[in-house]
Formats: sequence, structure tokens, C-alpha cells
Amino acid sequence: MQTSDTVMMVRPAHFGFNPQTAGSNAFQNPEAAKKATENIHLLALQEFDGFVDILKQNGVNVIVVYDTPEPIKPDAIFPNNWITFHEDGTVIFYPMQAENRRWERRRSILGLLRDEFDIREEIDLSHYEADNKFLEGTGSMIFDYDNKICYACFSPRTDAEVLADFAKKTGFRVVSFHSRDENGKDIYHTNVMMCVGTNYVVICLESIPEGERERVMKEIIDSGKEIVEISFLQMNQFAGNMLEVHNNKGEKLLVMSDQAYRSLNQTQLTQIGKYARPVFAPLYTIEANGGGSARCMLAAVHLPKKKK
Repeated sequence: MQTSDTVMMVRPAHFGFNPQTAGSNAFQNPEAAKKATENIHLLALQEFDGFVDILKQNGVNVIVVYDTPEPIKPDAIFPNNWITFHEDGTVIFYPMQAENRRWERRRSILGLLRDEFDIREEIDLSHYEADNKFLEGTGSMIFDYDNKICYACFSPRTDAEVLADFAKKTGFRVVSFHSRDENGKDIYHTNVMMCVGTNYVVICLESIPEGERERVMKEIIDSGKEIVEISFLQMNQFAGNMLEVHNNKGEKLLVMSDQAYRSLNQTQLTQIGKYARPVFAPLYTIEANGGGSARCMLAAVHLPKKKK
């Protein structure tokens, strides 16, 4: 299935602006760093806990993992970059660009999942860090599970060689392209400009160079999904950073931040509403300081559930 009813989230111990990631992440707000105090962490925790509550109220199964106090990991709230959970029982660990983000990889969290889920294989791609080659999970890659397609835009955090190795090991067919913001800078993660749902794709087409745009559009159309196009302005408000899940009643939900939801126009909401119900939470502190939003905070658990 394209969607899961379970997500893993990491409650941070030291959330804050990360200077090690700011060079490639234009979504981080340098002005927010000047205000970074203990209050920023507390505000982020309030947003995190509120987000968890909203997901649970809407029937989503949320597994909360607590970040370790040491070493300090300012981006621990974004677990989707270092781990993915697949429906064949495979767990994959990924190479991360920032050194202080590599500390987020914790195999111990698998112990929290084994009681409920069947984990059959582990694949570790983190050895590519020694060659300065990176692939940051479902930040770098957007999966169309139904058609076994992996969409990925190249950036300092998404390397072609690692992407090819991932495809070889998993059987995904890669659709790669370039994506740049309005200033011509590579967009750091595919998941801020694109989201794949069961019946639709939310995407900032104007970020893709004209020579590649038609090819990407054809792939989406041929896969049988409707295109919901967003603008640069909406992308910058995290309207591409969404994740479709389903709840305990089987209802499709499109999870996003309050800022992202407010940026959408009625036509886009109508398109989405044909297929999924928007669910949103205020994440303004996390977005400004971390440069990521709702999708970045969610590691979708597609692992097979153990029979009771």
C-alpha cells in the first residue's frame, strides 16, 4: 500500500538551529538562530506533543521514541532522513551529510518495534559517508509504492551513486531530476517540493528545469495519479512537505503543517479532498529553526505486523 497507519516520531532532547545543515538548507531561517534560546526548545516540544495528539485523535498509530540527551542532536526531530521501514520487513539506514546528524542513527529503536512488527533484514548504506556521498532517506527520495517508483532530485544530500545502489538493493525504479528554488539554488530535499499520495502528487513543477519537467510530469501521469501543482511561494511555506497516511478506519489523511494548509488555495484543497482529508498542526518554531516540517518529522512504518 502507498500509505501506512503507523508513524514513528522522535521527541527531541535539544532541538535548535543546526549550523551544520544550514549551508544546503535554504528553508532554515538564520534570523531564528539569533533568537535560539532554551525557549525555542520548549516551544518545539509543545508543537511536537500537539502534533502527536492531533495524529492520535485522527486515528493514526504513533510510536514516540525519546531522543538521548548526549550527544546533542539538534535535528533529532526529523527521523525520516536516517531510516525507512518497508513492507517486506526490510529496515534501511542512510548516509547523512551533517556529522551531528549521523548521531541520530540508533539501532536500539528497532527493539521498540520488534514486539509489534516483523523485521527480517537490515540494509546499512551509511558507509558512503566515508566517501562524502549521501542519501537522506525519505528526505532525498519520495516513494510511489504502488508503482515501485522512487522520485529524487539531486542535491548535496542526494548522490547518484548511492541512489543507484538503493535501487539495486530494493527494486525501485528511479526517476531523478534537478530541482532549484527561485534563486537557482538546489533544493536540499525532494520532500519539500513533492509528495506522492495514492491517487495524486503534490509538486512544485516550476522548480524543475524545463528540459526535465515534461519527463517528470509524464511519469506521474503514466502512473495514474493526478497532479496538484504548487507554487514557489507555497513550497516555501512547506506545502510540498506532506505525508499521506491512513487511520484505524481506513480513511486516507494528508498530514501537513498549519502553515502549509493555510497556503493552499480552494482549487488545490478540492483536488486533494477528492482523495484524502487534510490533517494539520502548528509547527512554526520547528519549521523556522529546523528547515523541515510535518513530513520530515514522520518515519512511516510499512513493516508487516506480527500475527497475534
